Amino acid sequence: MNATKFTRRNFASALAAAFSGFGLSSLFGVAASAAPQASTGAPGVQKLGYDGKPSDSKSWITPLIISNGVIYIAGQGAHSHDPSTFDMEIGLHTKKVMDSVKLLVETGGGTMDSILQLTVYLAKIDDYDGMNKVFKDYFPNGGPARTTVAVAALPGNSLVEINCTAAVVKR
Repeated sequence: MNATKFTRRNFASALAAAFSGFGLSSLFGVAASAAPQASTGAPGVQKLGYDGKPSDSKSWITPLIISNGVIYIAGQGAHSHDPSTFDMEIGLHTKKVMDSVKLLVETGGGTMDSILQLTVYLAKIDDYDGMNKVFKDYFPNGGPARTTVAVAALPGNSLVEINCTAAVVKR
């Protein structure tokens, strides 16, 4: 076999390698994403706060990370974004958590329908039905893949904590 022979396959392979190394966005002078870029040391990784601005480098928990078109949301409890005092009721706690999840997913360029997976931690498994009632309001088109587990306790005296991954769909 002659390795120097010009074929469409060789040309396509060389072209693909050049574009991946060079980056299509650089070729056309266009930013790859409209989302803010945070300097994280890792190319293509954005670490953001609730406001969509680069997260505090001194913080040891980042609420929102975007990498390769995927949004990663850190565990959100009822008091993660709202430190006020409110009733210990699963519906209210789930609403507070889902409001935080929605805010972060939308800040990262996703939608509630672009959420791929949720992990739900409940302080009491008896709250499962109450949590599900609230979920119906946030996922009218059907929910994402989900795992729900009961745990001994959650930070901040929250009754529920949720983390998730979502796809970036808005640029």
